[in-house]
Amino acid sequence: MMKTDKIKILYEDNHLLVVLKPENVLSQEDKSHDDDMLSILKRYLKETYHKEGNVYLGLVHRLDRRVGGVMVFAKTSKCASRLSEDIRNHHFHKSYLALVSGRLEGKKRLVNKLKKDDLLSYEDENGKTSELEYEVINTIDLDGECFSFVKINLLTGRYNQIRSQFSLIHHPLINDFKYGYRGKNYNDSLGLFCYQIIINHPITKEKMIFRSLPEGNFWELLKGENLEEI
Repeated sequence: MMKTDKIKILYEDNHLLVVLKPENVLSQEDKSHDDDMLSILKRYLKETYHKEGNVYLGLVHRLDRRVGGVMVFAKTSKCASRLSEDIRNHHFHKSYLALVSGRLEGKKRLVNKLKKDDLLSYEDENGKTSELEYEVINTIDLDGECFSFVKINLLTGRYNQIRSQFSLIHHPLINDFKYGYRGKNYNDSLGLFCYQIIINHPITKEKMIFRSLPEGNFWELLKGENLEEI
């Protein structure tokens, strides 16, 4: 069981709890009963504020198990309702960093019709419209193979959307063997990280930007890039 002091808190007030989800931790409990952020953070609130009984914490969005990055939780049901409404109205903005196979250049929007089954997301004419925008930060060489670092603005929130869409253009994420990557395994670390979330505070309506950059593995190659300007 992960200790609550292992979780990095980026911001907290009476309404919001913003944290950095580690890679390979679930957003919400599943049948595996492995560590999940919702349970860990409820323990954090219970321990920190000496709360008795059940602790409320609203899960308003998710990150895949293998994806690390910024997550926003609601500490009240009113806050959860307003954040969920903002997500539906596209006022909740998530940006990702990804390391994908091959050489990409410039900026582009990807639009696909995606469906999901129990195992993966795939293209289907009857699927839901799925959109993202990406911008190339730079290209790098790893063991003689070319990879591209990209910044992604997610415009819709479909299951495994980023992974599926880059696979469909034949540039799967590094270590994403589920979606067609066939190169060297780099510590089994998926090349995807939610580095920024922009919201309007559900109570004050203040614009808030939460950001954290990934560390370790191939992410160290991003050091020196002026990501603040992207």
